Amino acid sequence: MARALIVGCGCRGRELGERLLAKGWAVRGTSRREEGLEAIEAAGIEAAEADPDRPGTILELVGDVAVLVLLLGSCRGSEEELAAIHGPRLERLLEHLVETPVRGVLYEGTEEGEEILRAAERTWRIPVRMAGDGDDPARLVEGLLAGR
Repeated sequence: MARALIVGCGCRGRELGERLLAKGWAVRGTSRREEGLEAIEAAGIEAAEADPDRPGTILELVGDVAVLVLLLGSCRGSEEELAAIHGPRLERLLEHLVETPVRGVLYEGTEEGEEILRAAERTWRIPVRMAGDGDDPARLVEGLLAGR
């Protein structure tokens, strides 16, 4: 059974998690806040606390994960915090993913973040997909695992 980790498991992440669960995936979702963790659990998804501003909290959760889903497009914080999350923090996270079982990354965020993901794909051969409006995230996740 494949496992996905959804970082930023708000409304859209929970919807994706429920769809993956229905297809037989094991799904873990993260939130920075207690009320977010409760909503994740209520959706039947394994909840875990993690903060994209602290990449180590995410790396602790990927030991059994095939696909990492970073739904950070609606991430909140100051301009400086968001720039760090979609910039150097994301870069640090990707550098360490090479030493994990993660076989693909789906990202929703900023243009700067997309460039960092594309560089990681070229450098470390980490398959990546970018989620945009109108994309079906469940199809993208399954495609990553299948090599499409």
